[in-house]
Amino acid sequence: MHNTPEYVDTLQWHQTIGYARQICARVFRDGGAPCDALKAYGLVRSAEQAGGDWSKAVELIAEVMCSQSQKQAA
Repeated sequence: MHNTPEYVDTLQWHQTIGYARQICARVFRDGGAPCDALKAYGLVRSAEQAGGDWSKAVELIAEVMCSQSQKQAA
């Protein structure tokens, strides 16, 4: 189970996790690895952290998506 960051509403987090899974699924379907999904989303530094772990890649992408929506709301 993914831990919801404290700055994000629980419902928003679960929706964003779903979107991040879709992003990763597209990359996987095309033969990519978790680091490819992170690189495609602009998370080059985080790609090394995720290694071959899809769940970590999903979580990192979701965190970025949530932080972007927080910035837009401000």
